[in-house]
Amino acid sequence: MKLASSVPTPVPPAAGGRWRAVVRALHHRNYRLFFMGQGLSLVGTWMQRVALAWLVYRLTDSPFLLGLVGFAGQVPSFLLAPLAGVLADRVDRHRILVVTQTLSMLQALLLAVLVLGGWIQIWHVLALSMLMGAINGFDMPVRQTFLIELLDDRRDLGNAIALNSSMINGARLLGPPLAGLLIALTGEGVCFLLNGISYVAVLGSLFAMRLKPRHLADPRRPERQGLAAGLAEGWRYVRGNPPIWAILMLLTVFNFVVMPYTVLLPVFARDVLQGGPDTMGLLMGGAGLGALGGALYLASRRSVLGTGRLITLAAGVFCLALIAFSLTTRPLLAMALMVPVGFGQMIQMAGSNTLLQSLVDDSMRGRVMSFYTMASMGTFPLGSLMLGFVAEHWGAGLAVGGGALAYLICAAIALPRLPRLRALAHELYRQRGILPEESAGVA
Repeated sequence: MKLASSVPTPVPPAAGGRWRAVVRALHHRNYRLFFMGQGLSLVGTWMQRVALAWLVYRLTDSPFLLGLVGFAGQVPSFLLAPLAGVLADRVDRHRILVVTQTLSMLQALLLAVLVLGGWIQIWHVLALSMLMGAINGFDMPVRQTFLIELLDDRRDLGNAIALNSSMINGARLLGPPLAGLLIALTGEGVCFLLNGISYVAVLGSLFAMRLKPRHLADPRRPERQGLAAGLAEGWRYVRGNPPIWAILMLLTVFNFVVMPYTVLLPVFARDVLQGGPDTMGLLMGGAGLGALGGALYLASRRSVLGTGRLITLAAGVFCLALIAFSLTTRPLLAMALMVPVGFGQMIQMAGSNTLLQSLVDDSMRGRVMSFYTMASMGTFPLGSLMLGFVAEHWGAGLAVGGGALAYLICAAIALPRLPRLRALAHELYRQRGILPEESAGVA
């Protein structure tokens, strides 16, 4: 069945050329509100991430405990994301986001009170990290699926995802260096306090939106499914779609063996590069600069065609740059290498998100994006434990460089399957009206 009739005809871009194409999703009022509110809030979120990692390493001097805190902060997402995906397909996503953002604000403020009051202990950090992981387990799948409700023309979805990624990494460019400076001047507590205050912006944007009523039930079903049946249906859908399954499997490996490098940045900053929190902030800022460039490049693309090939190339760039980073002891070179690391990471994550949301049926969007959350945030904690253990016994350089090499090998093994997956994805694009029938491109 062709779905092209349900897709609005795109409005030709106005004069202004490529720049207007890059920011076209911002013409939608609700998305513009979301973008501004999230943009301000995410600066605080990145400040908290840097402050939390530095706090743990200051309190414990243990790379393993850095990995354990990463595990505690992410594993609830793995367990709760499937439930969140079912809820995202059934209930009001806007209300869920109001709740999750409010709880995130309270978590940051509680951290600020404990640190500024001098009462903080490592078990507090572990418990509050688990709480944040549980909140994110609901927040991430819902936020990913909520994007399509903010757009009047779903053909702008890929651009909205890329702009969302550029917003995240623009904040990543500002937040970590600012956090490093504040930690050096005042300590970690102020970073947590500012993050808590920053949630006012995103909550304000959510309350200012004017949303159309959404049909929560699938009209093809005579009655609502139970939770277990909904989960099983989502699993069968993912397993029965080879392009979706392949994307999720590569993301799972990526976030298990490579992405946990971020939890070891305090070790590199202090012990390898002989720096302080400002060095760590600059390392994360370099990755943020590269990721921002990657996100803007994705936003400038007018079609999803070629995204699969782009992801493959980005994986190679990311892994080679990260291997080089793991071997250097020069601070300036390390910061420079973080730029291609961030670029490759962004193309991999945001490109995969764009492909998934372009391929999925609307009735399954929440559940598929919950699997995306499990593949990204859910496997991260296990990888954090593994890399933390390896770094504790054999060094951070071997842990990070070895993980990058392992992923590079996995990506090379998957290459022969790409032509078949592109053909299947291209057919799905035509069925959803994303591409005209006569298009001969590949995904």
